[in-house]
Amino acid sequence: MKIRLDIFEGPLDLLIYLIKRDHLNIYDIPIVKVIDQYIQFLELMKLLDINVASEYLVMAANLISIKSKMLLPRESEVQELEEDPREELIRRLLEYEKFKEAAEFLKSKETERLKYFKRTTSGETGESEVYIEASIFDLISAFKTALKEVPKDIFFEVVKDEFTVEEKIHDLLHLLLVKEKVSLSELFSSAKNKLEIVVIFLSILELIKLKEIVAVQEELFSQILITRRENVYTSL
Repeated sequence: MKIRLDIFEGPLDLLIYLIKRDHLNIYDIPIVKVIDQYIQFLELMKLLDINVASEYLVMAANLISIKSKMLLPRESEVQELEEDPREELIRRLLEYEKFKEAAEFLKSKETERLKYFKRTTSGETGESEVYIEASIFDLISAFKTALKEVPKDIFFEVVKDEFTVEEKIHDLLHLLLVKEKVSLSELFSSAKNKLEIVVIFLSILELIKLKEIVAVQEELFSQILITRRENVYTSL
């Protein structure tokens, strides 16, 4: 099953996610660290049979090229005059962030109910909880943490084992009839083994693609909660 999600935006989104998640200086990107994290994300996406657009691979090649240039010995007299190999990438990231912020501002009224929702907490009046929609990279990062020590060849045995994506989709939708929201870590911890974690994750991606559920967070990089999409339309 090839997973194609609307929430994928591009390699620059992934780079910005990695930079912000690890609190890196965008003006002085530790290129080796970023490349390692970037490649790990691509490998996990491929192992899960998530569609990886060619632009992600082009960016990977570009990052490797930058790394190679930075490793080349340079004469000290000329070094100060030479352009930092990262300069063009930094310019693109900063420019992309500006355009993205502008686009999000212009579309905020249209998409506000898809990205943010408030619900009055029990026992409180006038107070509300605010959530933001988690990105696909947040989901993959959480999944990567849950499967930190799983051998790669295990992924290819998932569907033919005792768990199926279809069954997990049914189980998750049933659970969300009982509970308004459930944490991703709770879903993973309830799994009998690591193979089941893989199937749970694939079922979540499929339900997001079908617009049945939404993954949200109280703040960036915080705990991920899964809820039915209609909950997003709760009155603000």
